[in-house]
Amino acid sequence: MTSDGSAWLDRAADRSPAVQRSRVRSAQRAAALVDAAHRLMTRKGSAFTTQELVKEAGVALQTFYRHFGGKDQLMLAVFERIIGEQAVKSAKAARRLKDPVARLRLHVTEPFVSLSGGRTTTQARFLTAEHWRLYQIFPDELNRARQAYTDMIEQELRAATAAGLLFSSDPPKDAWLINQLVTSAYHHFSFAEDPRQVDRIVDHLWNFCLAAVGGGPDVRGQTDGRREGLLEGP
Repeated sequence: MTSDGSAWLDRAADRSPAVQRSRVRSAQRAAALVDAAHRLMTRKGSAFTTQELVKEAGVALQTFYRHFGGKDQLMLAVFERIIGEQAVKSAKAARRLKDPVARLRLHVTEPFVSLSGGRTTTQARFLTAEHWRLYQIFPDELNRARQAYTDMIEQELRAATAAGLLFSSDPPKDAWLINQLVTSAYHHFSFAEDPRQVDRIVDHLWNFCLAAVGGGPDVRGQTDGRREGLLEGP
C-alpha cells in the first residue's frame, strides 16, 4: 500500500505491464544475488566480499544495495532459501506417507541425515556458526526464515491430533518448541567431537518429541512408513 493508504494506486500499478516487467526483473536480480551468495558460501564460508558477490551474480554493485541493506540481510535471505528448499524436499517425501505421525517423524529426523554416519561437513559447521551470529542481531527475521519448517510440523501435529493419534493442545507452540529442539541438537552435532553419536540420539530425540505430544508405545510402532506399509503407492 502507498504511504497515503491509497491501495487503489498499488492495484493500478500492478495492471501496468511495465511495472510488472520491472518487478519480475527485480525479483530475478535478487534471486541471482542469493544464488551467488549460496555458491560463494559453499566454497569459502562468509569470507567473500561484496565485489566478489556482484561479479559472481553478474550484476552491478548498486543493484546489490538496491535489494539488500548489506551482507547480513543477504545472508538472512540465503538462510531462508536453504530452509525453504529443505522444507520443500521434506514435504515432498512426506506426501508418500499416509500416517501423519510418520510424516512428523520424517520432519523431525530429516535434518540429521547430512550428519549421519559421522559425516560432519564444513558447510554444516558454517551454517551453525552463522545462524547464531545472525540470531543475535536479527532474532525475529531468522525465526521467520525458519517458519516453513515450523509450519510443516504444525500441520502434522494438527492432522495427528484430529486422527486421535497424538494430542497437541497448542500445535503452533508445540511446533515451535520442536523446531527449537531439533535446531539445537543439529547445531550441537555439527561441532561434536564424536558426531557418530547422532545415529544413536536421533531415535531418542524423536521419542522425546513424540511423548511430548501424547504419543505412546502403540504410536511409536506406526512411525516407520515402509515397515508398516503406510506409503501411498510404490
